[in-house]
Amino acid sequence: MANRRLFLLAFVLVTASALFLFWKLREPAGFILSLRFTKLIALCVVGAAVGTATVLFQTIAANRLLTPGIVGFDALFVFIQTGLVLVLGGAGFAALPTLAQFGVETLVLVASALALFGILLRKGADDILRLVLTGVILGVLLRGLAGLAQRLLDPSEFAIVQQASFATFGSVDKTQLAIASGVLILSFIAAIRLARVLDLAALGRATALPLGLDYDRVVFAALAVVALLVATSTALVGPISFLGLLAASLAHSVLPTWRHALLLPGAAIIGATILVFGQFVFERVLGLQSTLSVIVEFAGGLLFLFLVLRRPRHD
Repeated sequence: MANRRLFLLAFVLVTASALFLFWKLREPAGFILSLRFTKLIALCVVGAAVGTATVLFQTIAANRLLTPGIVGFDALFVFIQTGLVLVLGGAGFAALPTLAQFGVETLVLVASALALFGILLRKGADDILRLVLTGVILGVLLRGLAGLAQRLLDPSEFAIVQQASFATFGSVDKTQLAIASGVLILSFIAAIRLARVLDLAALGRATALPLGLDYDRVVFAALAVVALLVATSTALVGPISFLGLLAASLAHSVLPTWRHALLLPGAAIIGATILVFGQFVFERVLGLQSTLSVIVEFAGGLLFLFLVLRRPRHD
C-alpha cells in the first residue's frame, strides 16, 4: 500500500511539473521553457532537501514537531546577510561574486552546524534535548544581533537584507544550482543508505543499543546529512523553515509506515510538490508576484499550532 502511494505522489509531482512548464506557454517558447526549467529544478531540489532533512531530524530528535531550522540555520543565514550588508554597504553587497558568496555561506552554515553537533554531542548522542535547546538559544541570540545591526542600516540597505531573508526562486544562478543539485543528490543518497539503521534508531537509544546498533555513529551521520541538506538549500534560495514540517507531516500521514526507505523519498516528493504546485498556482493561475515562501511559512505555522494544541487520541 505504501509503495503504491509513493508512486502516486511521484505522479502528482510529475503532473505539477508539467503544468508549471507548459501552462500558457507562448513564444519565444524555447527561452521561456529554459527559464521555467531552471526555476522548476530549484523548486524540486530545495523542496526535496528540506523534506528529507526534516524527517531525518525528527527521527533523531524523536519529535515530529521539530525542524532543522530550530537549531539556528535560518537565524545564522540572516545574520550573515545582515553582516555583509553592514560591512560592505548595499553596493558592495550587490557586487559580491555570487558563486563565491554561495560557497562561503554554505561552508559557514555546514561548519557551524557540525561544530554545534560535535561540541554538544561529543560525549554521546543521548542528549539531543540539550542540542535542541542550545540551538534555540543561539537562534534567538543571532536574531537579536541581526536586528540590532539592521537598525544601523539605511532604508535601501535594510530592504536588501529583508529581500535576502525570504526564500526566492526567481533569480537562481545556474552554476550555483548545478553545484547545489550535486551536493543535495549525494546527500539524499547518503540519507537513503541510512534508512535501515534509522528504522532502529527511531526506537530510541535504550532499545537500539542492545540490538547491536552503533547509535551514536548513526546520529552523527544523520545530523551531518541534515547539515548538508539544509545549509546548501538555504544558501541557494534562502530560509524556508516550515516547509519541512509540512512535508514531513504529510509524509507520515500519506505513508503510514515506519520504514525510512519510504518516508524519506515520500517527504522529498511532497516537499518538491508543495513548492512546484504552489508556485504554479501563485504565479501562473493567480498572476501574483509575491514570495511563495511567505505563504508556505504561514501554512506551516498554522500546522505547527495545530500539532501542538491538538489533544492526543487515547485508544
